[in-house]
Amino acid sequence: MLIVQKYGGTSVANIERIKAVAERVSKTVKEGHKVVVVVSAMAGETDKLIELSHQVCPDPPLRELDLLLSSGERVTAALTAMALNALGHKAVAFTGRQMGIITDAVHTKARIERIEAKRAIKALEEGYIVVVAGFQGITAEEDVTTLGRGGSDLTAVAIAAALNADLCEIYTDVDGVFTADPNIVSNARKLDKISYEEMLELASLGAKVLQTRSVEFAMKYNVPVVVRSSFNWNPGTLVTKEDKDMEKVVVSGIAHDKNQAKITILKVPDRPGIAAKLFKAIADANIVVDMIVQNISSDGKATDISFTVPKTDAKKAMEITKKVSEELGAEGVLLNEEIAKVSIVGVGMRTHSGVAAQMFEALAKHGINIMAISTSEIKISCLIDAKYTELAVRVLHEAFNLGS
Repeated sequence: MLIVQKYGGTSVANIERIKAVAERVSKTVKEGHKVVVVVSAMAGETDKLIELSHQVCPDPPLRELDLLLSSGERVTAALTAMALNALGHKAVAFTGRQMGIITDAVHTKARIERIEAKRAIKALEEGYIVVVAGFQGITAEEDVTTLGRGGSDLTAVAIAAALNADLCEIYTDVDGVFTADPNIVSNARKLDKISYEEMLELASLGAKVLQTRSVEFAMKYNVPVVVRSSFNWNPGTLVTKEDKDMEKVVVSGIAHDKNQAKITILKVPDRPGIAAKLFKAIADANIVVDMIVQNISSDGKATDISFTVPKTDAKKAMEITKKVSEELGAEGVLLNEEIAKVSIVGVGMRTHSGVAAQMFEALAKHGINIMAISTSEIKISCLIDAKYTELAVRVLHEAFNLGS
């Protein structure tokens, strides 16, 4: 088998951990498998580099920031290859560029366009373990790019797809995918398997186990992914195609996200094209909008529009919204960063009724007010006051009996 293994920051936090990773990779190779290893920066390194950049420049140029941030993973890749060589294996470390990861030119959150994996294929054929610096790529103009937070997950899945690997293992500091955050819910249960769609919803709704785009990639190219811990040998959670057993479970998991900010534009003229103008300006700045609520105007003249964006983009989104609101003749703009989103996810929702009512009743019983609601076939999300986040997660976990 050809296996791609990805190790996150906590798994390669120090030299001792890097040696432990090398031992695990060595065991996989001795079992007769070919292995590509994708590594993140050592825990905390990316944050240190960001801090350094702000010490020399309050608003660092994104091109140079990418060049700086990519160095963290390169350090880990080189050290991991050295550790494998010390164990008697042939190992070679590649940067994103050497791996042939070609991206677009959106710095700090680039998208992979293709992978030209010739060097990696040749190295694998020659019996080498290939170690790749995750989180990074290169543009057609040969500028270094990074793939955004959690980008090493995407690197691993994309490489697995490009090489037609049999399995992609994502090693982290948790045992797999749980029904809720075990730090909040003491009886949260590890799932043996979960569908791509459910995992995609959970990841996009705040579950930090896998990066959203990595799940999209896995689903698109049908890459089987296992999420497991690098700190023990327990079996993990398989992320795979949906099957009939999965539909029997109404709700598979609860996700929460405190990285949310709500922007409200007050008394906007109620006429066609207003929302299009506002959201086009925000999209042009590469800001992702999540929930949108537009009130119906009572007089047919003015209405309020509220929407949520990642908290990290709130300042930029506010500036754009204020500018647009002035052009439109709106009354003003409000920002609320003390909010959170709680969500329930499950493919079984397609065939079961009353799920939304059960969710709303559980929250209401504990005095948790809902500011906004969004739904899809397999998820329901509610926007609530941030101070009730943990309570809401525990209440919903219990309401849907996920601990048993």
